[in-house]
Amino acid sequence: MEAVGRNNQDRAAPTAPSGQMAFVIDTVSCIGCHACSTACKSEHQVPLGVHRTWVKSVEVGRYPDVRRVFQVTRCNHCSNPPCVRICPTAAMHQRDDGIVDFAGDACIGCKACIQACPYDAIHIDPESHTAAKCNFCAHRVDIGLEPACVVVCPEHAILAGDLSDPDSEVSRALGKHAVTVRKPEQGTAPKLFYVQAHDAAVHPTARRSDSGFAFSDAAHHRVPGLPDTSGGRGPQPQGAPVGGPILIGGREAGAIRVAWNAQHEVHWHWPIPAYLVTKGAAAGMWGILAVAALIPGLGFPPAAGALGGILAFALTLATLGLLIYDLDRPDRFFYLMIRPQWRSWVARAAWILAGFSTLTAAWTGLEIAAWQGWFDPGDAVRAVLAVATLPFAVLAATYTAFLFAQAEGRDLWQAAHLPVVMATQAVLLGAATLLGLAALDGSADVGPFVRPVLGLAAATGLVVTLAGDLGVAPASEIARRTLRELVSGSFRTPYRLGLLLAYVAPLGLLALAHPLADLALLPVAAVGVFLWSYALVMAPQTVQNS
Repeated sequence: MEAVGRNNQDRAAPTAPSGQMAFVIDTVSCIGCHACSTACKSEHQVPLGVHRTWVKSVEVGRYPDVRRVFQVTRCNHCSNPPCVRICPTAAMHQRDDGIVDFAGDACIGCKACIQACPYDAIHIDPESHTAAKCNFCAHRVDIGLEPACVVVCPEHAILAGDLSDPDSEVSRALGKHAVTVRKPEQGTAPKLFYVQAHDAAVHPTARRSDSGFAFSDAAHHRVPGLPDTSGGRGPQPQGAPVGGPILIGGREAGAIRVAWNAQHEVHWHWPIPAYLVTKGAAAGMWGILAVAALIPGLGFPPAAGALGGILAFALTLATLGLLIYDLDRPDRFFYLMIRPQWRSWVARAAWILAGFSTLTAAWTGLEIAAWQGWFDPGDAVRAVLAVATLPFAVLAATYTAFLFAQAEGRDLWQAAHLPVVMATQAVLLGAATLLGLAALDGSADVGPFVRPVLGLAAATGLVVTLAGDLGVAPASEIARRTLRELVSGSFRTPYRLGLLLAYVAPLGLLALAHPLADLALLPVAAVGVFLWSYALVMAPQTVQNS
């Protein structure tokens, strides 16, 4: 591609914004001047510490055969954007011209789009507390101008235009040069094409995981107190094999060191595993009570329904509280109810929890009335409520697995066994809660039915978790590296201790068949589920995507 100098005057865009807008970047012409990054910050008033576009710099080789390669990094404006599907309020959206844009005034700061992006292209604006990223300078394109980064590049290394126009500059460049996209295996169909991209820059896992940076704006993604035990397992390709060792001057490159990078941070922390515990216990309790109400002659004593319902309702409110607390714009939580984007499991979750809490509150009120002797609603009414409540209990227990599956930027969260694992954890926590209540109040005894249910849930959960985590080969290098971090790396302690406390310890306590052991079941299982969930939530976020 020709390197043509360009002054800083605005130029007319080569095509109208009616097709499929795309970028082509000539990595050979790029001199790493960061003019594009600076122009982007100026054009959009991007705060310090975050970037809509940045130039990743990678040093490859050993002295004296060392070179530095550059990669202009930003949103890929995918044809199949996972960030759009997961956004619960349609704040992240795809325009008719293919540009993936965002509406800051609709964003609730849930950070789901960040987890869905396989390219680390989205950040939370520290001033507005909403998601932001490269939007192709859509406001400029709309009036016939090129993006600011294209105009300012001194080497004309960045091209922008309409792929649907065969005469556009980007179409001609794609017809003339072999190009590369990042992570084609993700199925996002990116529209950011690189000419002669270097493998060491394109593949974030090519660098040694313990090599650090020469300098960086990237937040350190290690969790305090958890050492890096990855052991520096050499250069690894991401996705499909790179095709052999990286060569410079006919020699194997050897060392790969990222000199400068940005953007990668951990955004979901302890509130997520905490709410997995609270909603799991609430859903499990009412799921068990609903099943019991549908089995002729089994019905639980009113005290179990009343006390269990009160606690389940409180745990559901705690779940909602944790979800709101984790939002960067908690004042906009109600947007989930008034402007939901129904493809998003974040939006679906809000309505699932609303329906679940409404039904359980009504049922709890009736059980309190029966417990206090005011009136008994009868088995028929309980059966009707059970039929209505059970689907919501199942969905409340498992929806996070489907939400994780939509977070396509975090490999390993798409594991097929996660819905089963979360369902068994909910049953385990719900059964432990009911047995604890029975130990405190004998009138709520549910032991003969719940004990075997708890034992089956613990055994099933352990087998399914280990089989899914260790018995299925990860689908990508990112997933393989994440699994190492989870099982034997930085998160091995919470992962292994979580398995022990969530599944093995409850089986031992159950075997004791003592009221004190029944009281210990819930705190032990809850701590175990929290630790395992913490490892699951954190480990995928620590692996670089850019």
